[in-house]
Amino acid sequence: MPRALNMLAAGLLTAMLVSGMRLGVRPVAAAEGRVLFEDQFEGKLADGWTWLRETPKNWRIREGALEIRVEPGAGHDVKNALLRKAPDRAAGKVAIEVTVTFTAPPTRQFEQAGITWYQGGTPRFKLVHELVDGQLLIIPGRAPAPQKTVELRLVFDGPQYTAQFRPEGQEPFQTVATGTLPMAADEQVSIQCYHGPADEEHWIRFDNFRIVQLP
Repeated sequence: MPRALNMLAAGLLTAMLVSGMRLGVRPVAAAEGRVLFEDQFEGKLADGWTWLRETPKNWRIREGALEIRVEPGAGHDVKNALLRKAPDRAAGKVAIEVTVTFTAPPTRQFEQAGITWYQGGTPRFKLVHELVDGQLLIIPGRAPAPQKTVELRLVFDGPQYTAQFRPEGQEPFQTVATGTLPMAADEQVSIQCYHGPADEEHWIRFDNFRIVQLP
């Protein structure tokens, strides 16, 4: 190809990449791994999900996202927790990712939404965006996160976990906590919200749920 055409092609590619960055488009790199499961919540739930303590009137799919009302309750009696079989941690390093948005400012202490890991039907670990003493924090780690929308990422490498987050569309993920969660035979991953007000309708939007096999 003539040198002038090469330069033109390079210029067009650069312009496309810059436009993508301005629009918030994040290119998917091969190094990020292989997507094992993905749900963009377009029109309906993907196969494989099950509800725990479902209250049908308090969840909906709207405008390309799953919305769940934040009801009163806690981890042991959460309403409308959406679960699916967890990836096999013995098979390699995996990440669970989801975008979480508070559509109304949380008002109740410990009002929260995010990812919960179950073993034998019992919640054992969570990575959530939570209101604590008037501040929006990422738990665990207590990292300040005042934004209404965050991306959560829980990485498992065997029994070792890394909890991460970032404000929507920003790079890179920030690590807020690391530790160990022993592996068990019956593991599930959930997206859920709880500690909501009884007298107001607060809804959480969940989007871009992915399970990724990492290199």
